[in-house]
Amino acid sequence: MKVTFSKMEGLGNDFMVIDATRQALTLDTATVRKLADRRTGIGFDQLLLIGKAADPAHTAAFRIYNADGGEVEQCGNGARCVSRFLVEAGRVSQPEFILETLGGDLQADVSDIRRVRVNMGVPSFEPARIPFVARERSVTYELDIDGQSYEIGALSVGNPHAILDVPDVDIAPVSELGPKIEQHPRFPRRTNVNFAQWLDRTHVKLRVFERGTGETLACGTGACATMVWGRLAGWLDEDVEVALRGGRLMISWQGEGKPMWMSGPANRVYDGTIEL
Repeated sequence: MKVTFSKMEGLGNDFMVIDATRQALTLDTATVRKLADRRTGIGFDQLLLIGKAADPAHTAAFRIYNADGGEVEQCGNGARCVSRFLVEAGRVSQPEFILETLGGDLQADVSDIRRVRVNMGVPSFEPARIPFVARERSVTYELDIDGQSYEIGALSVGNPHAILDVPDVDIAPVSELGPKIEQHPRFPRRTNVNFAQWLDRTHVKLRVFERGTGETLACGTGACATMVWGRLAGWLDEDVEVALRGGRLMISWQGEGKPMWMSGPANRVYDGTIEL
């Protein structure tokens, strides 16, 4: 069968976006992996599959598949791209609308199509909700890897994240340490791994090793999780610019019990059709 899609990106975090409300489509792990291959397929960090929302008051739902074929709960850069896709497809009649994901509902604001704003929900810190194996909640946890102890933050922003404080992200051991933390047994559903360098109270540099994908140029949920943990640690203010390798995101968070707001670009690269 022939499937139409859009290739989109946010800060270099790239996606294959498929509108399954207008074409019947079932995806399995092998198909997603084949499409994700950058030599023989389309190539992407995540595939975003748009479907009908369970709540008729909401605009749409979307499912998120990593390049390894695994389905995950949340994707910040993907949410901005889906929001722009829906606007350009004529599926929304007002600048603010609700999207459904496995990680919870997201409020999108496309008042400025060049810089989409998304309410990413309220972060979770209880270990069981991350999920992370720990006896009680803490700002920091000790994680043993190959006989060495690392101090990390752990929280959920719709998907699990670990955060490490590093002196220089440019030389951080992302490719070596990232997969070991991602698959650490204390993260039963694996985790995204954020390597953060704190520049001042309103600026952070960040590299992210994403669960099921590897290091990407940008990660919206990683930027949110890192900013939130930095706030909890007392290092950051309410509005922070997070610099990733693909560009910059603005993250705002007023404190515990409050939602996170993320704003950044979302771009359409090209539209295409592929035979599955």
